[in-house]
Amino acid sequence: MPVPVFEEYEPAADCPCPGCARRRRELVLRRAVRAGGHPAAHGARRALVLFTAAGVVLGGGAPAAGGAAHPAGPLHPAGPAGRDTDEPDPETPQGGTTGLHGLPLPGPATGSVVTAPLPTITRTDIIDRAKRWVAEKVPYSMEKYWTDGYRQDCSGYVSMVWKLPANEWTGSLHRYGTKIAWADLQPGDILLFHNPDNPTKGSHVTIFGGWTDQRRTHYIAYEQTKPHARRQATPLAYWTNSDRYVGYRYLGVVADDLSAGGGPPSSAFPGARRFGPGAANAHVTRLGRMLVERGGARFYDKGPGLAWSEADRRATAAFQRAQGWRGAEADGLPGPHTWRLLTTGRGRDIPPVAGQSPPPYPGRGHFRPGQSNQHVEALGRQLVRRGYGKHYRTGPDRRWSEADRRNVQDFQRAQGWRGGAANGYPGPETWRRLFR
Repeated sequence: MPVPVFEEYEPAADCPCPGCARRRRELVLRRAVRAGGHPAAHGARRALVLFTAAGVVLGGGAPAAGGAAHPAGPLHPAGPAGRDTDEPDPETPQGGTTGLHGLPLPGPATGSVVTAPLPTITRTDIIDRAKRWVAEKVPYSMEKYWTDGYRQDCSGYVSMVWKLPANEWTGSLHRYGTKIAWADLQPGDILLFHNPDNPTKGSHVTIFGGWTDQRRTHYIAYEQTKPHARRQATPLAYWTNSDRYVGYRYLGVVADDLSAGGGPPSSAFPGARRFGPGAANAHVTRLGRMLVERGGARFYDKGPGLAWSEADRRATAAFQRAQGWRGAEADGLPGPHTWRLLTTGRGRDIPPVAGQSPPPYPGRGHFRPGQSNQHVEALGRQLVRRGYGKHYRTGPDRRWSEADRRNVQDFQRAQGWRGGAANGYPGPETWRRLFR
């Protein structure tokens, strides 16, 4: 029997044998009868029809075409389980697998295997699509379909955002993704909780939009819930049933300009809509990194990221003023001319603050295992400002750690250094370049 996707449930909920399948159907039917006229009964009966018609084996089935079976065991780091909060359980009953606009699916339903080639999409486009329903305040409904053809519930929203060819539900979305650890989440991934014991109770899915803090305790969640689509800071992984949410990465996601293996970044201006309040994409990250290299590191406390921030605006405005521009030409929003100067390395750098100079190099002995001092903390904070802090889980702080060494090594390699010149221990030249 294949390893079940939702391994934390009893084996009977995942077993494909006829006996277990029959017991599951009887369990759902009994719940529907007990619920009487309550709306949950309609959801249970709908789930029963879906299970019978599509032959779905809850939480099990074959792996996605072209992919490996999901690994057993939780992949998220040790962290808080269910949280005692004032946020109620999401009321997110949902429909089953249907075509766009609710039309029947062409051909026989497989129930477990993705058979058609998946549409490809970048992370930037995933987040842009997520913003559409938020901006339009698409109302929640498990029975209605928006103008784009997708069902107006949580799983229909993810189907739309991932540009899937049909409307899926929380019991089938995993077939379109690869299971990932919470620590590996990137914008455009999803956090999914499917309750196979009772799909109408608590099942929910959100789009991960990026971390809100360096400690990674909260993230921006794009989700479809009552009364309408929303974007808000959410505790990892969700308000309730936190320990049951599983991260997935869409199988059709392709590299943005800044993604590994994406080739040299384009110098073409990506458009004004990629920047400004509410923007979150790889172009914002690239802008921040270019500004840091041109003297804008002092504006960033956390380093450039995907989400547009006030630090991006201030650094852009400083670069524009360095070119002698004033007024609307130095409003902090990059246009084609600003972008061209940054991507080609032309124009004037952002000047340092008058009288400001890099701190003197304190010596190699301060950056070794077991050392704890203010220079280690200053080094770490500057690494974060320059965009080289990805290895920090907490901090940085005064104690030298392997995360410090790996972040320094990333910075050294970005200078083109290799071998012993990129060993992760800062020397005078590393220090000078980091703080310039």
